[in-house]
Amino acid sequence: MDIGELLSFKPEATPKRSHEDDEDYSPEKPPSRQEEKNNKRLKRIAQAKEAADFAKPEEPIPQLTGVAAALLDPELTNEERMNILKYVESEEAEGDVLDEQGLKKLLLVFEKKNLKNQELRIKYSDNPIKFMDSEVELHSVIQELKAVATVPDLYPVLVELNGIPSLLELLNHPNTDIAVAIVDLLQEVTDVDILGESSDGAEVLIEALRKQQVIALLVQNLERLNEQIKEEADGVHNTLSIVENLTEMNNDIVAEAAQQGLLAWILKRLKQKPPYDANKLYCSEILSILIQTNYDNKLMLGELDGIDILLQQLAFYKKHDPSSTEEQEYMENLFNCMCSALMAKENREKFLKGEGLQLMNLMLREKKMSRNGSLKVLDHAMSGPDGRDNCNKFVDILGLRTIFPLFMKTPKKSKRLLSADAHEEHVCAVIASMLRNCKGAQRQRLLSKFTENDHEKVDRLLELHLKYLEKVEAVDREIDQQPRDDDMDETEEAENNYLKRLTGGLFTLQMIDYIILEISATSESIKSRVLQILNLRGASMKTIRSVMREYAGNLGEDGDADWKEQEETHILSLVDRF
Repeated sequence: MDIGELLSFKPEATPKRSHEDDEDYSPEKPPSRQEEKNNKRLKRIAQAKEAADFAKPEEPIPQLTGVAAALLDPELTNEERMNILKYVESEEAEGDVLDEQGLKKLLLVFEKKNLKNQELRIKYSDNPIKFMDSEVELHSVIQELKAVATVPDLYPVLVELNGIPSLLELLNHPNTDIAVAIVDLLQEVTDVDILGESSDGAEVLIEALRKQQVIALLVQNLERLNEQIKEEADGVHNTLSIVENLTEMNNDIVAEAAQQGLLAWILKRLKQKPPYDANKLYCSEILSILIQTNYDNKLMLGELDGIDILLQQLAFYKKHDPSSTEEQEYMENLFNCMCSALMAKENREKFLKGEGLQLMNLMLREKKMSRNGSLKVLDHAMSGPDGRDNCNKFVDILGLRTIFPLFMKTPKKSKRLLSADAHEEHVCAVIASMLRNCKGAQRQRLLSKFTENDHEKVDRLLELHLKYLEKVEAVDREIDQQPRDDDMDETEEAENNYLKRLTGGLFTLQMIDYIILEISATSESIKSRVLQILNLRGASMKTIRSVMREYAGNLGEDGDADWKEQEETHILSLVDRF
């Protein structure tokens, strides 16, 4: 059946037009200008077909199926009919999969359009109207190149034809619309799901991008983008997405990204006002990726005044709660970045000089959402041998008045983001770090807290001991009941079980029992109170000794070998005295 018959066909049953006298009458809206235009066009086509004697009303109308039936559906609007017509009449059917030959042709067209645009820009540098059309054409062909993202097996062909250098060159194009289009294209071709479909294609593409120092080029482009313009703000977001994709596929890019200027740009971006926006959230996520596992990047962050910048951004949340879940995620990312940065000794010194302890202490007192993150940061700042100065300073700034109320009573769920177990773990770890690191007057002030108010803090300590002992015993029973994995050797299985016990409450129990040993060794009254409560609750001193011997035998790599040996000796001596 030809198109004329389709257009001249009229369904037999037509609904009755509503009249203003009818009860359910509602006036129809007058057709829009576009609808009138489409109606006139349809009429002209129909008249032309009739004049050419294409219409044959005397013949029976055959049964219509497929596109024809859809086109003549009485419920279709004129706009929908026009869309179907365009689809049927279009020379190129959508959805054709790009092949190697198609990619070569597309790249050739791209190179020609790029060269033409460069020539016109040089020739008519003072008259943008002369090269505007060539820029539109170049932008269009870049959009067409996105088709390669659907066939990652063609990435080696793209690289072999030197397509990557040509594309990356346009990141420096004077027109930011072209640069943003290239960023958009790169974001699509580096999508993790797409790269996962072809490991060979992914490897070839990533190596080609690394060879061209793609991160450095992206950072140069970031410097000139104006985020007040929506398209350029999207360009920033897509640039960060490219970095996330590449680092997920190849961890070596984490170090390269920082060295090629991305770390410095992110810190600069975080300093900009307002306190929160969507791209700041993404920046905080990328910053976390860059410094989480790479020690050199942690040091670089400190050298770029990153500790001060993070403290300045966090200071806003001392008296303000985040206004949305996204902003809350941003705040938590900043706290996590600070925790990662404090794994480096040099950054702990900068944190101390930048009055980070004072800010965290004030956040704990303000009882805002930031209290949870500040507790985690204090834990990281004061742990291990590198936390000695921070521990003593925390006592000097009256931090004991802040931390012990949190120790005595875990805040209600509505006033904390952390779980009760996580909250208690951080508080006990902070107190244990102070007992380990504080000397002289600061240590005496700390110990005196456990004897005041009729040893109430010792009572709380034993309450927590019994709570976490029960949790660990439950995990132990679960481990005993689980079937043995034949693919795992005994050493690996023992390590896995120990990690499971640590996350199940053993780490917190170790911190609690360490505090019990430290304070019992300094005061007979405390020790007798501990024994009294243990006897009342039917608990045993042997349990505490056993937990601490296991702890001494599994000290981590936090600090050098000498510190580890000294700490192990110290813990075992406390166990013997207890």
